[in-house]
Amino acid sequence: MATDSRARPEEGEAREDQVQTIFSEIAPRYDLLNHVLSLNIDRRWRRTAVDRLEVDADPQRRVLDACAGTYDLSLELARRTGFGGTVVASDFARPMLVAGQDKLEGAAVQPVCGDSLRLPFPDASFDGVMVGFGVRNLSDVNVGFREFHRVLRPGARLVILEFTTPPNPIIRTGYHFYFHRVLPLIGRVVSGHPWAYTYLPESVKGFPGPEPLAEALREAGFQSAEWTLVTGGIAAIHTAVR
Repeated sequence: MATDSRARPEEGEAREDQVQTIFSEIAPRYDLLNHVLSLNIDRRWRRTAVDRLEVDADPQRRVLDACAGTYDLSLELARRTGFGGTVVASDFARPMLVAGQDKLEGAAVQPVCGDSLRLPFPDASFDGVMVGFGVRNLSDVNVGFREFHRVLRPGARLVILEFTTPPNPIIRTGYHFYFHRVLPLIGRVVSGHPWAYTYLPESVKGFPGPEPLAEALREAGFQSAEWTLVTGGIAAIHTAVR
């Protein structure tokens, strides 16, 4: 089956326009599709990712959720018992932030329309940075990592939750069938978008694996970079220390 050429990840500024267009157009159905297509496993992944952030209960703590989308990762932290700080949720696709606005009632989450390659925050202004399924969409991952490093305070953590390709050949076969056959079909029917959910597997296919990603984090200045595969290697959680 031929892939719609619009779904192939672009490069440079064209990639920025492509990603902004996709997520702006699917924003109204984004939450529903996220949970349906992942069979709700994504909720557990987010809980584990926030655990790895290891942010204490100090009310002065500020955490950045970059590529925040509709705030699922932001709210996983903000609504935890004992967390008294603030989550700044940044995304450059404003319709995503607007689509999730109703979920924020009573939560210490501050939405900001901002680009992760040009974060509108001072140096060393956050006690943690987290990114859920957003690094893959950056037009320049290395620039993004340097920006995350810049806005983190020394000793603070960056946690990245991202799809990857399972190392086990049996799991990988099922994963590829679901990702390239089932997911695009369901995504197209439910979202009404002709190619956005074909872009997803295409963007994962061309994305670096855990080891190259960890090396890129170290090259960006992080002291250490480790990862853990979850759910058979469908996704990976990276932890890096500033």
